[in-house]
Amino acid sequence: MSIQLSHFSAAVVFAFFASIVFGITQKNTKEEMIRYGAYCFTLFVLGTIAAGWAMALIRHFAGR
Repeated sequence: MSIQLSHFSAAVVFAFFASIVFGITQKNTKEEMIRYGAYCFTLFVLGTIAAGWAMALIRHFAGR
């Protein structure tokens, strides 16, 4: 049995676990940890989407 992830789903899995670590290590209360972890996860995913669009635009315009 093996798991095959796309680049995007692998980035989301990484964002999930990194956000948990950031939340635990950077904040003191449970509520702050959850809120900060969710904030970091959102930024990771939005950054991944933005980077994907930027690379697609670069590829599109560089191909001319």
